[in-house]
Amino acid sequence: MAKTQLNVRVDEATAEAARERALQRGMSVNRYIEELVNQDAGEVGHTFVEAAADFMKQYESVFAEEFAT
Repeated sequence: MAKTQLNVRVDEATAEAARERALQRGMSVNRYIEELVNQDAGEVGHTFVEAAADFMKQYESVFAEEFAT
């Protein structure tokens, strides 16, 4: 997949924390940030699926009545 450059401005403490954590993990800051974003996006997707499943379960009888064949 092609990479796109993204520039962000953060305070010095945040930048230093990102550098330190990337170094601890043996990766570049770019890779560290990329992994954080991917992890966050995955959690949001998982949360959405769980909420949708709960919604369907809660309104199962309504859907059954409305769409019964």
